[in-house]
Amino acid sequence: MSDILINVDELKFDERGLIPAIVTDYATRRVLMLAYMNRESLQISIEKGLTCFWSRSRQKLWTKGETSGNYQHIISITADCDRDTLLIAVKADGPACHLGTTSCFEYPVWESDEQEEFSIDGLYKMIEGRKVNKKEGSYTTYLFEKGLDKILKKVGEECTEVIIAGKAQDKAETVYEISDLVYHVMVLMVEAGISPDDIKAELGRRHVIDKKVKQEKMT
Repeated sequence: MSDILINVDELKFDERGLIPAIVTDYATRRVLMLAYMNRESLQISIEKGLTCFWSRSRQKLWTKGETSGNYQHIISITADCDRDTLLIAVKADGPACHLGTTSCFEYPVWESDEQEEFSIDGLYKMIEGRKVNKKEGSYTTYLFEKGLDKILKKVGEECTEVIIAGKAQDKAETVYEISDLVYHVMVLMVEAGISPDDIKAELGRRHVIDKKVKQEKMT
């Protein structure tokens, strides 16, 4: 078990003896849910390494996953600067929401009309949209219409282009070709039903393994 860096007595529970707990995915950093803990549920969470909360509606303790099997394995618990809110990073066995979605936060209330900054997740959604809503003249739609073999062929071609540019030690060209490769790999991801969160989670697992290997070599 990891060392507890601050004493639980430093935390500020409200008049009902509760403290908000924001749960995030350790690998993707995505917010999964908001729940509440009291001293007892926090202690149980620390001892078992599984999130345990206080249900305000049922007035009882509950361990996330005890009925659904979607347990949340705690990686870290961090308090905010005022010591009145907890941020809990977890590895989840399944969806956080009782409706079956990965996160409880799936329902936009308002979005700015201003152009959003580029993001991998945004690019993925755009590519995903081209598959569902065909757009005439779209290269992405063209790839989906041609099917998996065409997509795989393009991924292979772009891999070769990256190798050639990298071997030539041409940074600008290598950046260009890697960008082409990433785009076509993301088209493949959409075709295969693989999300950016799936990749982030896998890389997160490898990061933990690599960290453990480094620690073992030092001992």
